[in-house]
Amino acid sequence: MKLRVFATALLAMTVLTLTVAAQEHEVQLSPFAGNVGNAIWTLAIFVIVVIVLGKFAWGPVLGLLKEREEFIHRSLSDAKRDRDEAEARLKEYAAKLQSAQREAFAIVEEARRDAERLREELRDRAKAESDTIIKNAERQVQLETTRAVQLIRREAAELSVQIASKLLQRNITKEDNEQLITDALKQMESSGRSH
Repeated sequence: MKLRVFATALLAMTVLTLTVAAQEHEVQLSPFAGNVGNAIWTLAIFVIVVIVLGKFAWGPVLGLLKEREEFIHRSLSDAKRDRDEAEARLKEYAAKLQSAQREAFAIVEEARRDAERLREELRDRAKAESDTIIKNAERQVQLETTRAVQLIRREAAELSVQIASKLLQRNITKEDNEQLITDALKQMESSGRSH
């Protein structure tokens, strides 16, 4: 506040001095023609204004400019640091993304291999089961064939015995019949093996 009052008073004195000097020398207005007294007063007022401005105005203005410059430098350094941090985070996120992509690819490949292995296992298991079923069926057919052949042989032996007994006109006992059947079966089996 004091600075404004002093600057206003100084400005008023300068204007007053210049007005008085201009009225005295109305005849000739030249910058090189003038009164030495006016020049001294003007120079003195100019020096006082420069000193007052230097002490009260330029110091604070320069201080504010310096603070502004420091603020700008801090802001720039903060922005650079933030940018560097952001770039580092971006690289880190890119690396994590690539890692996640590799892991996902590995998981998909592993799942594909597991599916292929499972398919092979199921195919092998189905083949083994079908082979087992075929072997069981062949064994069953073999057993049924053997039973049928034995049944046919037994019936053929019984028929042979009945025919022989009719031919001999003799009555054979049940034990004799069983013995004849057993002998005939043994004979047929031995003759069947030889063929």
